[in-house]
Amino acid sequence: MVNIDKYAGFCFGVTKAITSAENELSKFGSACCLGKIVHNQKEESRLEKQGLRTIDKDEMFANPPSRMLVRAHGEPPSTYADAKRLGITVVDETCPVVLKLQELIAQKYNNENDCQIVIFGKKGHAEVNGLVGQTDGKAIVISSVEEAESLNIDGKIALFSQTTADYLLFSKVADVLKSKNARVEVHETVCGSVKNRIPRLQEFCRMHESIVFVTDEASSNGRMLYEVCRSTNPKSYFVTDVADLQEEWFVGCNDVGISGANSTPSWLLEDVRNRCSEILKSDNNED
Repeated sequence: MVNIDKYAGFCFGVTKAITSAENELSKFGSACCLGKIVHNQKEESRLEKQGLRTIDKDEMFANPPSRMLVRAHGEPPSTYADAKRLGITVVDETCPVVLKLQELIAQKYNNENDCQIVIFGKKGHAEVNGLVGQTDGKAIVISSVEEAESLNIDGKIALFSQTTADYLLFSKVADVLKSKNARVEVHETVCGSVKNRIPRLQEFCRMHESIVFVTDEASSNGRMLYEVCRSTNPKSYFVTDVADLQEEWFVGCNDVGISGANSTPSWLLEDVRNRCSEILKSDNNED
């Protein structure tokens, strides 16, 4: 038996961005996106074959497109100002959850000059760059408990989190900062769909003999969720596509669960399930 985790696959924000890209491609025959539209190479390749082109900031300035998608991760205010100056029509697909967080941080930054904004997240991540941009680059980004312990700020702190961060680690970081500074204001801004996935994924892992987790090496969310799988079920395996599957993983196994990151397309989960079913069927026939 091979089952797909019903909570695996694209979150709302990614689905919205992908749908918009497909609409642009259908309407114009081609489209461009600032940065990778999703952290999954297989899905990127599918869209590229349909005419989607990924550009970076340098290319945006050197050869401005007429229209440009902003992906679910969002962008700092400077990107929109530059696009307007360059005459680029922006198709903004920033995830509503990310957009709300950007607005919260901007409001805090603009209204409380005595408050240092700290963001828990991955340095250099597209979403984090967009969040830091709301503060004119003055927010401090930390990625670990150790960095929280070494942070020394006497004044007021407003702590936010990247929406796809590990909320358990975020809680530990918040506790460390509060133990060092009584004036820490904690804003729990991990996306609900991400936060709720951890207990749901743990339950899914306990229900199956083996787990195949489908994601991309570039997905922070994917790596975090895979660690949840591995800590819950030692027979958990990380794959990027069907080619990574190894038949020896399933010797004597009759029950496999397939899960994936928020950036893993459903068609890829289906491909992996089909191949796992073939392997199990072959193994049972040999017996």
